[in-house]
Amino acid sequence: MDSELMDLDAVAQAQAVRSGQVSPLELVEASIRRIERLNPALNAVIHERFDRARAEATAADLPAGPFRGVPIVLKDLGCDMAGEPSHSGNRLLRALDARGTRDATLVEALRASGFIIVGRTNVPELGLVATTEPTAHGRTRNPWDLGRSPGGSSGGSAAAVASGMVAIAQGGDGGGSIRMPAAHCGLFGLKPSRGRLSTAPEPELMEGHTTYGFLTRTVRDSALALDISSGSVPGDPLTAPPPMGPWSDLVDSDPPALRVGMMAPSEVGGTKVDPQVTAAVEEAARLLERLGHHVTIDQPAAMLEPDYLDRWVDLLSPSVALFFRELEGRAGRPLTDQDAEPMAWWWNDRGRRLSAADHVANQVWRDDFRRRMAAWWAAGNDILLSPVLPMPATPIGFFDGDEGIRRSVEILRFTPQFNTAGQPAASLPLGTSSDGLPIGVQIGAAYGREDLLIRLAGQVERAAPWSGRRPGTSHAGSFS
Repeated sequence: MDSELMDLDAVAQAQAVRSGQVSPLELVEASIRRIERLNPALNAVIHERFDRARAEATAADLPAGPFRGVPIVLKDLGCDMAGEPSHSGNRLLRALDARGTRDATLVEALRASGFIIVGRTNVPELGLVATTEPTAHGRTRNPWDLGRSPGGSSGGSAAAVASGMVAIAQGGDGGGSIRMPAAHCGLFGLKPSRGRLSTAPEPELMEGHTTYGFLTRTVRDSALALDISSGSVPGDPLTAPPPMGPWSDLVDSDPPALRVGMMAPSEVGGTKVDPQVTAAVEEAARLLERLGHHVTIDQPAAMLEPDYLDRWVDLLSPSVALFFRELEGRAGRPLTDQDAEPMAWWWNDRGRRLSAADHVANQVWRDDFRRRMAAWWAAGNDILLSPVLPMPATPIGFFDGDEGIRRSVEILRFTPQFNTAGQPAASLPLGTSSDGLPIGVQIGAAYGREDLLIRLAGQVERAAPWSGRRPGTSHAGSFS
């Protein structure tokens, strides 16, 4: 019974509750049992709220929203809950038992739609690297291969969905942190447009690069989750243009013939792209052509800007320096090497070296970059097709040490540009490596055009279904 319930997507789970086939409590208990069985190997869920979830599932006032009774997990980086742990992958915050002071706007929206939050998931410290191996809470492992990373920074959320602990998980994306773990774990991951989901009461994080979103096994789950969570609150710095109607109504609606530019390089900026990744993008292009779309080798010139990553790090690193200053205030003493990891110290040091004039110059660069990215879509293009990452899931420990810090930036060749531009992008689980690991393929659209991504992703999902592909038993444990 548990396997049958947890193999359903979130929309189907909600339908089962509405029809009376299963109660919210039965769904929550099935999720808890799956977490208790698999989490010792995966370390995806680091903060359990099982008793509270059970109480909410049986409460008379459980909202009758579209996701009534469906279990969900939240990423432990932002998206705070009142009274619940909030560690951001940092060991000092864990030692201080840091907790949220109020529910984030997104948490309020999820609860109003009927979701039941069963726990919070592991993240790399401050979300600064494409893996999930923080000292504070230990390494999260990929359900497809326990020797591999699930990606980051929403790696715990991705591992939870891929293993069937939950059908849907909340994530955040400041440079690829939804799309990269989706690619590594065989999931659908959509990064919405900047301003689509409010980050209140937090300010715009990382210079407006970070947006909340979801990791799912089906496009319809992501579309409906976007329906119930999008919008702004008074004082938000930016609000994305409203949709013409519910995104969930678009999943089964084929898009018109689209003009698609394809990036399928063997290397970019001196970083080699695994031939299996390139092959996955090329196969995706052939699929799009069979579906009636026009594909050419083309991309915005800004995607290949030689100094993009250096400028990107300089733009975002002052936010890390501010975090260190605030962390020092909470500790009431100067920070030591034991309070944060080398990756975070590297970002902090980079940010502290910049002057105020340097930072404003980087903000000017950011605005110019947005215009140059947008110009490609304004010229008549609809979709950019590309890899998500240059390689399949990396081994555990790949980002350790000084070499790991360099690697952590060098691999970001295809995803953070959409954060800088504020444009929506999604990872589709279309490829598979020779050793059975998922390979994601990225599609990106113009600002505010989630409708195109959802319609195209739905069309691709019908033509090449992926939700039935699950981690098996070949890598030290059963995750079926």
